[in-house]
Amino acid sequence: MPRLLILFTMCNLVVGTGAFVIGSMLQLVAAGLGTSVPAAGQAMTAYALATAVLAPLVLLATGRWPRKRVLLVSMGLFAAGNAVCALSQALPMLLAGRVLMGVGAVFTPVAAGIAVASVPPAQTGKALAFVFLGISLSYVVGLPLGSWLGLQYGWHAPIWVVTGAALVALAALAWVVPAQVNAPRASFAGLGDLLRGRTVRATLGLTLLYFTAIFSVFSYIGPVLQALVPMGGVQMSLTLMLFGLSGVAGTLVGGWANDRFGAPRTLRVQLGLLASMMVAVPLTQGHYLLMVAAFIVWGTAGFGMMAPQQSRLASLSPQQATLLLSLNTSMLYLGTAAGAIVGGAALGVLGMASLAWAGLPFALLGFAALRLSLKAGPRRAAA
Repeated sequence: MPRLLILFTMCNLVVGTGAFVIGSMLQLVAAGLGTSVPAAGQAMTAYALATAVLAPLVLLATGRWPRKRVLLVSMGLFAAGNAVCALSQALPMLLAGRVLMGVGAVFTPVAAGIAVASVPPAQTGKALAFVFLGISLSYVVGLPLGSWLGLQYGWHAPIWVVTGAALVALAALAWVVPAQVNAPRASFAGLGDLLRGRTVRATLGLTLLYFTAIFSVFSYIGPVLQALVPMGGVQMSLTLMLFGLSGVAGTLVGGWANDRFGAPRTLRVQLGLLASMMVAVPLTQGHYLLMVAAFIVWGTAGFGMMAPQQSRLASLSPQQATLLLSLNTSMLYLGTAAGAIVGGAALGVLGMASLAWAGLPFALLGFAALRLSLKAGPRRAAA
């Protein structure tokens, strides 16, 4: 099974790169398509909404399919969507490609469900951290490389590279994944009871809130970094790589801390760090090292929350783990979309350099959602 988890990590590296690389070169995309930066930023919104709304429906529609077939179809759709984006010469075509990519992103919760089913409960956090490590690695490898390729050869170039990588991932999945994979399949059975429980709703709400906070800034990360400290292409790529390394560290530490200290304590610390850095980032303007330090803590805390959140949901109903993880992914991308909208609306008031303050209220609301989910949890367990 470790071989399969490694493959899932690499596939999520491709998915994460394709999903987020466009945020590092929005100015190039906007100039190439003859539109504004906020309008180009809605490419993030289109992907996010498609993942949030359409991916769970695809998961339910394919609930009776073998898990291998779902993995192959989803990665094929992701590759096709990237190809459409790479061919785009106008914003509507780019948005259509991003929607297709968003549907293909159903790959991630399916892979996570397989990972949860393959390990003992005490190792759930580590298994999920390993699968989602690919998303973190995309910030180390995919985004800096994509940003550099975009500056050197135009914004279409990195998207073509992701298209090719997705096709390679598709071939690897066809070769490595066994025909029969033991993992729960998505269905409506018992879902209504779960969603009526306050614990599930509050846990999903926390994901929505903290991703809204993060992506109110990260949807515009390239222009934000330039506003804080003007830099060239090489320095920009290095900065994005450092942020990505913090995400890798956060993903691994979050999985370890979940299994060692439990999800509640881990989430409290991470959410506190995230909110603190959202206050601090605008104050680092003109100071490169301070800015990098703040974003490193930000990345460690933000990515570190993924494994505890996923682990909590999977433990609430192991038989519905895949669908709950998909719904959590929906909240993640709804938060991504909401963050892009919030950030775009706040630009005229705060400007790029102070944009982090726009997300702070959502991070603070995350504490209320966490407390609510923890208060509801013991009563559900007793019942």
